[in-house]
Amino acid sequence: MLGLGDVNIPRILPVGAILLELLFLLLAIPIEAYVLNQRLKFDKKTSIFYAISINLFSSTVGWIIFFILEPILPIGLKAELISYVFFHNFISPTTQSLMIFTAFIIFFITFFMKFIFLRIFVISLKEDVLKIYEKTPENNRLKWRRNSIVRLQSTNLVTTILIANSLSYSAISIVILLIRK
Repeated sequence: MLGLGDVNIPRILPVGAILLELLFLLLAIPIEAYVLNQRLKFDKKTSIFYAISINLFSSTVGWIIFFILEPILPIGLKAELISYVFFHNFISPTTQSLMIFTAFIIFFITFFMKFIFLRIFVISLKEDVLKIYEKTPENNRLKWRRNSIVRLQSTNLVTTILIANSLSYSAISIVILLIRK
């Protein structure tokens, strides 16, 4: 009909997981926008734009990675995953330690993705600054100063994304703990 070939559409839609992801995004975006506004001195509109962009892109990439990895999981882990997604509990008590380890891995992968996406957005939206630098004559002192500023901005960007990601993950963890009780 749509030219999708032999695509199987699931009969059960995990509405709870979809709504929970939406809640996490609605929780993370304002927290990260506030941190971007305070630490990087973006105006509110720009910081909200960057927060929405990096969260939506990293969430989309995360779901794509999940859907790629899910078919190759062992049957036991698939059963645990389905049990957690649909019923919010684990079959085996040893799965919680694996879940905590996986959460740490996901945190750092998300941090790295958000940093890369924010870096790409900042660079791609500042094209005029690069053109100005290309037209000015180069001297060693100016080149050293520009490289110092870029290194400082990069370090500031890393710490800002780390703080923003940590705060949003902390808020999401609190929500998950409140849901479980």
